[in-house]
Amino acid sequence: MADYDLKNDIKVSQAIAYGSYDADQASAAHDSMGFKGLTAIINVGVGGITFTDTNRIDFKMTHSDDDVTYVAVTDDDVILDYGLTVGTGGIVKSLVAAHAAQDRTTVGYRGKKRYQKMTADFGGTHASPTPLGVDWVDSHPISKPVNQADWAA
Repeated sequence: MADYDLKNDIKVSQAIAYGSYDADQASAAHDSMGFKGLTAIINVGVGGITFTDTNRIDFKMTHSDDDVTYVAVTDDDVILDYGLTVGTGGIVKSLVAAHAAQDRTTVGYRGKKRYQKMTADFGGTHASPTPLGVDWVDSHPISKPVNQADWAA
């Protein structure tokens, strides 16, 4: 077995707490200082409603140099699944059709800004909540091992 372990090379923190929601949810600012890589992991359970172009959830990612002025990410800032592009306002994932099974989406961040935020933006009417949550995974630390005591809950 190799001497390599991922535990000391990544930091995982919560962006949007896991729960069932029927209204907008926004993360606090994420500070990626000290790491060269960042991935957002978006987990969504079975849809509480049948999503449409009107009744939808858009996951929007923004970033900032100073934790004050945030702008939407663009295709140059993130790595999405093949064939997908960033939508208006930094949309990295949209729920616009029936969502009968849980799924996980990863969004690689390759932008150059220090701070990032994620928002689950609920459009239209949501009579029943949808389970979801988002995590940040920082990787490729500048200094190892990653100090687990520094992890934010």
